[in-house]
Amino acid sequence: MKAPPPAERPQRLTIVLAQWCPHCVPLSVENGERLAKRLGVPLRLLDIDKAAEVRIADRMVREHGDLSPDYLIPQVFLEMSDGRVEHLLTGFSESVVRTRRAWGNLLSSARVASLVREARA
Repeated sequence: MKAPPPAERPQRLTIVLAQWCPHCVPLSVENGERLAKRLGVPLRLLDIDKAAEVRIADRMVREHGDLSPDYLIPQVFLEMSDGRVEHLLTGFSESVVRTRRAWGNLLSSARVASLVREARA
């Protein structure tokens, strides 16, 4: 009898951000650190103002995120062991309060609770 394929597992949390953005620093960095720790994965920060990182950030947003000519930041992605990338959050340009609320909703979501349970199994 064949063994079942290994379940996909979170491998890395990535945040596309800019250091000058109040939705990103410290708000999203701190929440990203909290989420990465709960999931037991490393956190990768991709700064759109750094030439070496913006290429990776642009590709990630283009392939998996909310793309517009001047895309919104932060954008948060969960990279899985099977190669899938799940877009988890896009910040709101209207107000930091709205982005903070989106982080709260994400951190208390059933999806994150399920991922945390799986990571601990």
